[in-house]
Amino acid sequence: MVDAIGSPGPSSGNSTSKLPTDTVVPDHLQGDIERTPTSTTVLPVDPYQFRDGIVPDEAIAGLRQRNKGKALAKYQLRQNNLISALLKPMEEHTEDAKNVEEVARLPVKIAIYSSLIANIGLCILQMYAAISSQSLSLLATGIDSVFDIGSNVLLFWLHRKAAKLDFNKWPVGGARLETIGNIIYVFLMGAVNLVVIVESVRTLVSKEGDELASFHLPSIIAVAVALVVKFRLFAYSYSLRKHSSQVQVLWEDHRNDLWMNGFGILMSTGGSKLRWYLDPMGAIIIASGVILSWGRTIYSEFELLAGKSAPHDFLQLLIYKASTFTDEIEKIDTVRAYHSGPDYFVEVDIVMDGNTPLWKAHDVSQQLQDKIEVLPNVERAFVHVDHEWTHAPEHRKAPKKTT
Repeated sequence: MVDAIGSPGPSSGNSTSKLPTDTVVPDHLQGDIERTPTSTTVLPVDPYQFRDGIVPDEAIAGLRQRNKGKALAKYQLRQNNLISALLKPMEEHTEDAKNVEEVARLPVKIAIYSSLIANIGLCILQMYAAISSQSLSLLATGIDSVFDIGSNVLLFWLHRKAAKLDFNKWPVGGARLETIGNIIYVFLMGAVNLVVIVESVRTLVSKEGDELASFHLPSIIAVAVALVVKFRLFAYSYSLRKHSSQVQVLWEDHRNDLWMNGFGILMSTGGSKLRWYLDPMGAIIIASGVILSWGRTIYSEFELLAGKSAPHDFLQLLIYKASTFTDEIEKIDTVRAYHSGPDYFVEVDIVMDGNTPLWKAHDVSQQLQDKIEVLPNVERAFVHVDHEWTHAPEHRKAPKKTT
């Protein structure tokens, strides 16, 4: 919740129209963030004079030269980026997000389909390696490759299903389907890796003698090929992981496969050349690593479903845009933004004069709601209008008494 703040100035002119999106200022201001080669500079409106807080690049470079000045330079650079984001019109935020999405659309498709095709081939290779060598370490990597295909198919199906949901039956849309699918997938993978751990422990306990397992070179080569392919997929997906939740999960999977396949080759070879127990120990470590790594992922997915708050910078953007939207808005009472799946639900409580006509209050709140809903990563926005701000926050139930 955000405390009430005042609007930047008195009402004037057409009260339902928002403030102008830009203003012309002299060209001599050296801290301006949007320059043109002409004698004037076009800048977004800045009623709170945030632009005065922008630190020039030369000053930031000087901070980096100081002893322990890198942290301060990083902070000032983050503040500059925040001010630039606040002063950028909401239309530009939306347009920039659309442009980025359009540019990344084809690469995202390539990442998804190439991962699916590659995982089918690698699954065959790695299961051959596990069966022919009878190595528990390679079996752990082979089982993971089988689930790689399952994750690709599940994410692809859920993505298409979410886009075709009946909005009469599912009014909130299908954005949460991918999050739920990720959680189900992680639980299944964890269950199978528990079986690998149990089998490896049984082998360690029941093994008699110190004879080494036979070394099977083709199996090692097969897993090494998988390691190279996974590295290429990992490198390709790295820059695209922020543009798609599907690619984010696939990138994490490729990252995990890199160390699993590399460690599996090492422990399987060690079990054939050095000590027999290295192979089952490697399987236990790999399976445990898979469970722990994906456990972190499932925790973050649960946070999205549970309604984790949006980042502070995004809340600041909402507060600033609402407070400068129109002079008719006297105060901003409450601003909330929280996850409901991968995207945000936004709630804004604004305060207007008690004598404002109903039609004007509706038009202002509706226009603000429409502007917020086209921001990147916003699924829905709700704008509530009030005439005072001294009441208790809305939608806050008293905690239930425990007996």
